[in-house]
Amino acid sequence: MAHGKKYREASQRYDKETPYSAEEALELVKTLASAKFDETVEVVYKLGIDPKKADQLVRGTVSLPHGTGKDVRVAVFCSADKEEDAKSAGADVVGGKELVEAISGGRDLDFDVAIATPDMMSEVGKLGRVLGPRGLMPNPKAGTVTQDVAKAVEEFKAGRLEYRNDKYGNVHVAVGKVSFAADLLVDNLAALTAEVVRARPAGTKGRYLERMTLSSTMGPGVKVDISHIEELTELAS
Repeated sequence: MAHGKKYREASQRYDKETPYSAEEALELVKTLASAKFDETVEVVYKLGIDPKKADQLVRGTVSLPHGTGKDVRVAVFCSADKEEDAKSAGADVVGGKELVEAISGGRDLDFDVAIATPDMMSEVGKLGRVLGPRGLMPNPKAGTVTQDVAKAVEEFKAGRLEYRNDKYGNVHVAVGKVSFAADLLVDNLAALTAEVVRARPAGTKGRYLERMTLSSTMGPGVKVDISHIEELTELAS
């Protein structure tokens, strides 16, 4: 993939092979961002797991102390008696079987998180081929299958997000915006890293957190020195 002039220039302003402390890396990411919009700050964890084994999958949710800076759109699949609770909590899309049918018929997936009550999962399951590839299928482990839809909506609106490994064993998550103060980004990164470390599957062997890289949406990656990862995770305690 060919990179633009600003990306190439940013890549020459630091040592790409040197691992930095989390604080230094985040400061670099902020200074290397050059887009005209407020870029998202992202982290990629390379984990020592075998993503082909079901007992080594890493997935869950975490509440970032300062949110992601993104306006999260939430959809709720529920019966009629739960709809008002979901709407009052701030859900953007609410419905039951008719919403499932609309999405099956080609309705746009104009939401970032999907929440469902347990009784709706037999219907929502029909959307597996649509929601699954987008990472939108509700799942109990992610806290998106629940009777308390109001609480779930409020949490995701406030900055709770889902993380999961991809087929290469990477976990890729947004931790805020370039406009965030560096200390707020550090807090968010600490909370997320502590959660990913805690979620280590029992079946993994050897080093679990192999590499960690930070970047902005349009900026180059900055390596994080994982030898000091305990110091970072302690900030979340």
